[in-house]
Amino acid sequence: MRGPRRDGGGGRRDSREKPAESDGPSMIEKVVFINRCAKVVKGGRRFSFAALAVVGDGKGRVGIGYGKANEVPDAIKKGTANAHKHLVSVKLKGDTIPHDVYGQYDGGKVLLRPASPGTGLIAGGGVRAVLEAAGVKNILTKSMGSSNHIAVVHATLDGLRKLRLAEDVSQVRKTS
Repeated sequence: MRGPRRDGGGGRRDSREKPAESDGPSMIEKVVFINRCAKVVKGGRRFSFAALAVVGDGKGRVGIGYGKANEVPDAIKKGTANAHKHLVSVKLKGDTIPHDVYGQYDGGKVLLRPASPGTGLIAGGGVRAVLEAAGVKNILTKSMGSSNHIAVVHATLDGLRKLRLAEDVSQVRKTS
């Protein structure tokens, strides 16, 4: 029987969701999908990997990145670095979104609906990863069209970008 762990950890750690060391506020990093690609060469097959990653601060900033490399950890590292470069701010109303919105990207289509407190995050796969990273806690979603991970994740981000708060809309109406 093995003795207690010296690092103080009790169980398995999920390496896909961890706070980043570099940024001031702790960032949520999630790997949505890892794709293995095979190239047939003279000696056999040569594999390469691509990772789709989502990064967010849980307070309305979220980014999506895609990285490719010959090893999985390198692909994940490149994907998360790319996501950090492409962070965008989204408008949230408390722990949900201000209004219904429909996001599209290529064949991916995602419907996002605000939900009352206690509902939870009703979403699957890539949609869930983006919304968790953005800090949304109560929402109803429906993914339609393509089930391609890249299309669904970008469609979710497109929907979040379209969100506008009531104050913003009233401000625009007053000026025009």
